[in-house]
Amino acid sequence: MTYSIGGHIIIIHAPGQLLRQLLPSFTPFIVDTHDEAHEAQATMQLYLDNNPATDRAASHKVNTAAEVAGEDEAKRFVRDVDTGNGITRVERYNNGAYRFLIHSIEGKECALLTSSADFAQCHCTILADTEIWQSFALNNAMMLAYAFSTASQDTLLLHASVVRYQGKAYAFTAPSGTGKSTQVANWLRAIDGCDLINDDNPIIRMMPDGKPMLYGSPWSGKTPCYRNVETPLGAIIKIERADSDYTTPLSPLKAFSILITSCSSMKWDEEIHDRTCQTISAIVGSTKMMTLHCTPNTSSAIVCKDALYT
Repeated sequence: MTYSIGGHIIIIHAPGQLLRQLLPSFTPFIVDTHDEAHEAQATMQLYLDNNPATDRAASHKVNTAAEVAGEDEAKRFVRDVDTGNGITRVERYNNGAYRFLIHSIEGKECALLTSSADFAQCHCTILADTEIWQSFALNNAMMLAYAFSTASQDTLLLHASVVRYQGKAYAFTAPSGTGKSTQVANWLRAIDGCDLINDDNPIIRMMPDGKPMLYGSPWSGKTPCYRNVETPLGAIIKIERADSDYTTPLSPLKAFSILITSCSSMKWDEEIHDRTCQTISAIVGSTKMMTLHCTPNTSSAIVCKDALYT
């Protein structure tokens, strides 16, 4: 199955019916036709292992984890990462390839993702034995593989909620529970002509003309908003709770520190981390950045809009 996500061609080698079942949020991103040109253009290809628990037929084109990582490569422990949905154990092979063991929030092993050093070739074995956890496993594996395979192509997967207004995308970022979704809901209620692009993990990509473009993605947290749309990025707004509504500008250094903690990256991988930092610097240098100090009231949306358009 071929997908276009954030302008990148992504190919998953597995039966289409299975992918529609396990990855329903990816359906709007399906490319109608698949040909050799897509394979040549693909940013990432993932080969999904057959899982006997679902009694499905294996894809006719399956790479093994050993082929992706190297038959006899030794690996070392890197770290355990708390994703908020469970622990993912990261290991790295001597040739630079990666191995991720993805756990559920209850600590059960759900998936094993193996990737080449550049994440262009990935292999995923689903370990979960129920459909809900198989879907969770594949979604998480795809999110990891996408974020790191596209990092070298000026692309970020950002933790933010996004509205579109007058042809521009406005991304609200903050720690979970601070009020991103509340602010987006206020815009939708108080400002005519707004629509929701994504409520958790939009994609930002620096384009060849030096301008950032924001895309919807298959990952949108608790709000099912999976839109295959692209819109020029108008601003990134950091949300902070306050007793009144007002805005303050963000310095480039502060803006950089906010974005680096709000996107998917691997600080221990120097090449990927450097490219991520370059992309963030380009976004900060070309995008309006500010803090919205706000109450949970709809008045905060009006204050924010007025600051953006004055």
